[in-house]
Amino acid sequence: MTRETTPRMSSRLYDYDLAIVGGGVVGATLACALKDSGLTVVLIEAEARSIATARGQAYNISPLSSRIFNGIGIWNQIRPQLETYTKIHLSDADCPNVVQFVPQDLGAQTLGYVAEHQVLIAALQESLRQSSHVTWLCPATVVKTDIQPDGATLEIVADGEAKQIWTRLVVAADGARSPLRQQAKIRTHGWQYWQSCVVATIKPEKSHNHTAYERFWSSGPFAILPLTGDRCRIVWTAPRAEADAIVALDDDQFLKELTQRYGDHMGKLALEGDRYVFPVRLMHSTRYVLPRLALIGDAAHCCHPVGGQGINMGIRDAAALAQVLQTAHQQGEDIATLKVLKRYERWRKWENLIILGFTDLLDRTFSNNVFPIVLVRRLGLWVLQTVLPAKSFALRLMTGLTGRVPKLAQKQASFHP
Repeated sequence: MTRETTPRMSSRLYDYDLAIVGGGVVGATLACALKDSGLTVVLIEAEARSIATARGQAYNISPLSSRIFNGIGIWNQIRPQLETYTKIHLSDADCPNVVQFVPQDLGAQTLGYVAEHQVLIAALQESLRQSSHVTWLCPATVVKTDIQPDGATLEIVADGEAKQIWTRLVVAADGARSPLRQQAKIRTHGWQYWQSCVVATIKPEKSHNHTAYERFWSSGPFAILPLTGDRCRIVWTAPRAEADAIVALDDDQFLKELTQRYGDHMGKLALEGDRYVFPVRLMHSTRYVLPRLALIGDAAHCCHPVGGQGINMGIRDAAALAQVLQTAHQQGEDIATLKVLKRYERWRKWENLIILGFTDLLDRTFSNNVFPIVLVRRLGLWVLQTVLPAKSFALRLMTGLTGRVPKLAQKQASFHP
């Protein structure tokens, strides 16, 4: 279904201040952040809404991301449908020492949340449906982009009909293989890891007690995230061939292998829904912006899933870009000039690079059995366990609280963790 509001008309067929290509969580968050800014926005998504809301993904949502969702007005709607975790258990293979994080280490009431994709995207779509400044074209495909000094023309196909959109700014929220980034010839650095991730939802016999687990094995990290209904989401990282073999097992054999890795502290395990495997890569764009073009989310960067940082980095990108654009608009500046867009790049590029480096270091340090490295990492876990400032800093880094906080995240009057 395609929903259209009435944009400002020009000599072209359509005229918008910005076009967001990609209506996933990150792109829709940016649109929501700008819906009351006075800017006219068109959000272009290739996937039908029914397909998008049916995805079985789940995300770790940091406290900062939860505050951004509060700032755009969807937090109170989604909060009852999220699971909270108030403990994190961090351990190394069969080492008996466990580092436990609790909210007091962060000076907060909780450490984070786990949200299912369908909950987030449905709330974002509903918020946009009520906005008169946002046009949602879905399903719609961009077939050609022509960026000129004074604007950009997008040729799209929506509901089988060809349309042309004239916009001041194009925002690429179109994923890790971003066609817009490739067309703009923005180079990337990075590599494909030797690992893949097996993801599944399970129903353990015993309660998860609002606890998230991250256990490092030589083959890769193994994470357990609590979901509503006393379910859990597992993210099992393994060498690519091993991951393919794991996901190909029948249900009984898969659960047997999972129990050996998972342990018996939650009793018997049952599998819910499908399981799937996805490759793991690190990628960072050399530039986030060009005149009339900005990259956000996976179009700009991808990281190892250890710690669940990817979606949170993208949400912070959206909040930062929204703030930069709204401020420039209020000051009468052209929002699509390189001068304006560089403010967003300077804000987010180095913060993202730190997280990319940190997650890569975690994976490489723990995903091996080299004896000196084993000693060093277990010393590191001992430091986290016993030195409170170190524990607090590591937690603040992984929750995004060490960087610049967007104004959206500072609207705390109606925020209930």
